[in-house]
Amino acid sequence: MTNSAHGSTARAILYAFLANAGIAIAKTWAAMITGSGSMLAEAIHSYADASNQVLLYLGLRQSTKAPDEEHPLGYGKLSYFWSFIVALLLFSVGGLFSIYEGTHKFLHPEPLSQVWIAIVVLLIAIVLETLSLLGCIREIGNIRGERPFMEWFKETRQSELVVVLGEDIAALVGLCLALIFISLAALTGDPMYDALGSVCIGVVLIVVSVFLTLRVRSLLVGRSADPMIQEAIARIIADDDHIEKVFNTITMQLGPDTLLAAKIKLKSGIDIDTAIADINRLERHLKAEIPKLKWCFIEPDVED
Repeated sequence: MTNSAHGSTARAILYAFLANAGIAIAKTWAAMITGSGSMLAEAIHSYADASNQVLLYLGLRQSTKAPDEEHPLGYGKLSYFWSFIVALLLFSVGGLFSIYEGTHKFLHPEPLSQVWIAIVVLLIAIVLETLSLLGCIREIGNIRGERPFMEWFKETRQSELVVVLGEDIAALVGLCLALIFISLAALTGDPMYDALGSVCIGVVLIVVSVFLTLRVRSLLVGRSADPMIQEAIARIIADDDHIEKVFNTITMQLGPDTLLAAKIKLKSGIDIDTAIADINRLERHLKAEIPKLKWCFIEPDVED
């Protein structure tokens, strides 16, 4: 399951990178010819997105590094760190620059030329970005299984997929806004529409980046495991005949892996060797049933 999720995330990142890199080059060419601020804002957005995919893939690779003496719980949270950086870049490089460019065009309006080039490029970009979004959704479907999409989106701990999905949606909305406002500028002859389009694109990017930043922040601070994993842990422990009571369990998601600490009360009347054997058997059972469970600490006690 873990390797499958890793592969699906990597493919979603690749789809987004290829789409954004190609679109960025086309948008730059169109912006230079037409002088459109909306098109330039979209070009910078696409370059930022393509760079972000590289950072997400870097985080994905680094998160799988084996634990060492300095990092006994591994490097899983690096995926959250790079996702957080990507969200900040989307805010600064994408959102703020788009608003700056729109404001500049408001203050110094310039007529657009050969607008049809921009419109053609935007239509092609919309198709490519839609394909990238559908690819991301398909890879999410491979991971979430039978779980409803919104439930997965609310509970998932896979920050890279959430960021790619957010970027794809923001890019598609931005492209549609650019197409609408550039078309209005061409029909009315008023370049102010183009400037307004750039500002609207910037607002969209900032809203999405703030959402992604808040979402990833909770993972950086330390978030419990996916509810499905927590339910599986509770079920396995409850079904164990050697356990009399569960005092508490703590889980934490560390990138692709999960940590569990549990305090339990074993049934009375057993010796220390039997207790140790029971705990070891329980830990093996938990790890066998939950492949993402990398660390498992079971503490026997008589009171909480």
